[in-house]
Amino acid sequence: MRFRTFFAKFRPEFLNIRRSAASHQFLFNYKKVWLISFVLMVVVCILPITVFMVVNSRLSHEAIENENNLRTLRATSNARRTISYFLEERMDALRYIIQKEEYETLTDQKELSYILGNLKMGFGGFVDLGVIKSNGVQVNYTGPFELKGKQYSNQEWFQKCLETGSYLSDVFMGYRQVPHMIVAVKSHVIDGDFYILRATLDIQKFINILSTLELVQKSDAFICNRQGRLQTPSKYYGDVLEKIALPLPPYSKRSQVYETKNNQGKRVLIGYAYIENSPFILMVVKRSRELMKGWYELQKEMVWFYIASVIVIFILILCMATFMVNKTYEADQTRLRAMEKLEGSSRLISLGRLAAGIAHEINNPLAVVNENAGLIKDMFVYKEEYKEDPRLMELIDDVLESVSRCGTITRQLLGFARHFKPSTQSVDLKKCIEEVLQFFKKEADYRDITVNVNIGDDLPEIESDYGSLQQVFFNLINNAFQALDQQEKEREISIDASQPKKDTIEIKFTDNGCGISEEHQKRIFEPFYTTKDASGGTGLGLSIIYGILQKLNGDISVNSKINEGTTFTVRLPIKFKGGMQSESSSG
Repeated sequence: MRFRTFFAKFRPEFLNIRRSAASHQFLFNYKKVWLISFVLMVVVCILPITVFMVVNSRLSHEAIENENNLRTLRATSNARRTISYFLEERMDALRYIIQKEEYETLTDQKELSYILGNLKMGFGGFVDLGVIKSNGVQVNYTGPFELKGKQYSNQEWFQKCLETGSYLSDVFMGYRQVPHMIVAVKSHVIDGDFYILRATLDIQKFINILSTLELVQKSDAFICNRQGRLQTPSKYYGDVLEKIALPLPPYSKRSQVYETKNNQGKRVLIGYAYIENSPFILMVVKRSRELMKGWYELQKEMVWFYIASVIVIFILILCMATFMVNKTYEADQTRLRAMEKLEGSSRLISLGRLAAGIAHEINNPLAVVNENAGLIKDMFVYKEEYKEDPRLMELIDDVLESVSRCGTITRQLLGFARHFKPSTQSVDLKKCIEEVLQFFKKEADYRDITVNVNIGDDLPEIESDYGSLQQVFFNLINNAFQALDQQEKEREISIDASQPKKDTIEIKFTDNGCGISEEHQKRIFEPFYTTKDASGGTGLGLSIIYGILQKLNGDISVNSKINEGTTFTVRLPIKFKGGMQSESSSG
């Protein structure tokens, strides 16, 4: 309720116009003009910002996606080179040992242990070292396990090493039942027989290499074989030798990046690389949402900024459209009021001319009636039978008196109607008011209204326009009579005149009628503002009075209380100062 009251204070007047009234009281459909202006300005102002926001969001999203792809590809390529170098370095180390050392040296336990120590010191990543004869028996071994004499002829890695001359295995359990991987190199001896130098590599080295990659939160990097089994532990896809829940990427000689969904249905960015001369696939998995987290934060700020901007623009456009249409509405209303005022003035002029014409027409037969009635009275006076009849003489006197009264009324009506062009003359206020009261004498008697006129004989005459003052007094007295329509108490009107200042006359018109509310008193002198719509009020009377008094250098004020009465106070200068013609100069 409070919100509606608050909104009503700022609600423009044209929004209260009903469609039925707008067609004949107003020049435009202001609601429609306001709505069209508002919509057009909103489209013109907000549409470019919206397009810019969408395009900028799309371009920034693509730019950040490309940057993430490039970083992932670079990290994958760097890790691939590191892992390839690590494996090739260990394989070359074994080839170097075979070429340098004799078979007898390698089969010596101490020598083999010495060589393993040098490998660990120089390269790192070696766990143990063994020499295997062509029949598959390991003839020498140095390391943490008891594997000397083990038979490997039935092992897959042994068979492949015989075929290719070297072998790099993926991670497997083997005899030791511990995840490990091996590198093996085949060498020929002088008598035509061969042996295999086999070393076990620590997978922790792979883990350390992957841990050096700079990954965002909830990202993962691991190595799997070409069957999809993990060769290093993964944070989110299982432990060593478990099968990953991701589709294996297609083979490519170069590092690649692609986007897919993981087993939880979330989009992930995968960078992968097939390690050359090995069964390994390096995979770097990043969650797309985490990669785009910075973009989402930026986008959120941009969206809030966009919303705030749109709200501000919306409010400014609303205020601007409302202000412009409201100004147009006010100008339209001012023009309409001027037209209605002109129409009302024209109507009054027409009424005045009509009254003057009627008065002239009535005066002519009244003159005839007056002359004939006087002649009849003279004839009756000279005849004795009529002269002694008091009843007959009284009737003739009544006719003459009525004719005289009608003549007085028509002369007053002519005087009231002919003064549309104001001219100054000496005015006796008491006489002027009494002449106006003649129009209300019968109504006052009929409605039992007491009219008290308190104007002293010592009140000075003033210089003003006689006809204009008659019109002012007529309207004020007429309003007082109308204010007494609904009163059941004693009805009374008082007219008091005084001289509060040396150069000012003050006339008060007081009634004990219904009164006027404070809200109406503020607008009572506005043109066409009336509280008597039901009784046919036009709202012109007081506005015309106000305009006339302004021209006569006068003023008017009102003091009223509901159900107690109203007092209109008219102030007039004794000496008129203005541009009206005097009666003598106007002819």
